Amino acid sequence: MILNKFYVDNLIKSALMEDINYCDVTTDYLIPAAQNGEGRLMAKADGIVCGTEVAARVFTMLDETTQIEFLKRDGDAVKYGEDIMKLKGKTAVLLKGERTALNLIQHMSGIATASNRYAKIVEGTGASIADTRKTLPGLRPLQKYAVMCGGAKNHRYNLSDAAMLKDNHIDAAGGITAAITKLRSKIGHMTKIEVETRNLEELKEALAAKADVIMLDNMSPEMMKEAVAITAGKAVLEASGGITDETLRAVAESGVDIISVGALTHSVKAFDISMYVR
Repeated sequence: MILNKFYVDNLIKSALMEDINYCDVTTDYLIPAAQNGEGRLMAKADGIVCGTEVAARVFTMLDETTQIEFLKRDGDAVKYGEDIMKLKGKTAVLLKGERTALNLIQHMSGIATASNRYAKIVEGTGASIADTRKTLPGLRPLQKYAVMCGGAKNHRYNLSDAAMLKDNHIDAAGGITAAITKLRSKIGHMTKIEVETRNLEELKEALAAKADVIMLDNMSPEMMKEAVAITAGKAVLEASGGITDETLRAVAESGVDIISVGALTHSVKAFDISMYVR
């Protein structure tokens, strides 16, 4: 996955405008414009780095002559105390860009680290970890990119990617069979249909209606094993809802294909990174 440069630049411009507004009172009044300096970003924890080029772009956008030396790249493992990148340029530029760059790389590295942890828990099973649409407005491309850098996969990117029948859609459309039948008559051959099910009876109905993907919502690992046996490969099975570090392995061992985890993006802890300027 490659981040769109126009998107990245527009996001950074908005972030810098929000943070600097018309001036940086501290830096502009304190640091001579011609003063040069050096900076480095250092990891303060063990994890997976993500957002190196995004963070670097903050500084080159402020001044294109800023020099960047990448010591780590997106997806690389990093240990506490290791440097991620080094910078040379105007001291004022390094100071003005510091917080915006750190906000982005810390958030992205936090997602990549969490995704990597979840992916390792399910290693050796047939299950893959996937994200959800529970992302922060405007940051979805960065967050989904970070998930992939951590070794997990992306669910649908937005509402246009696939048809997902959740409980409210099903109730409003008159049931699983009615909803799938109506959708099949309208969508193109490239669009898949996923159905959220809450019990084995709904699973059986979704199978009979030929759903492509079936979500097992808030089911126990034991019920998921039954669902896998009933499905017998006739649809992709996705486990979702209430899955924690403690239950993740058991869910994966039930035989499901995908485990979607909203926490990868909606409540991830920022990865600790510090910037030092001299």
